[in-house]
Amino acid sequence: MVEVSRLLLGVVIAVFHRPIAGRVMRQERATDSYFRRRGISLPTPPSDRTAENLYFFIGILICLAETAKIWAAL
Repeated sequence: MVEVSRLLLGVVIAVFHRPIAGRVMRQERATDSYFRRRGISLPTPPSDRTAENLYFFIGILICLAETAKIWAAL
């Protein structure tokens, strides 16, 4: 049951990678501007497209890993 839940989590992340990335990047930019106003220089956040690709690949990686676990358990 846990493996199936993780598989579904990976599918959800892969399907909704754009809204997830958009929300995370808004928070990242807000945090970045907060620290920059206080004189702390951080690396610039990645672009929206890079974040979308990253979350998509994370979702697919989770799906593949859990599929392999399920297949190996059979």
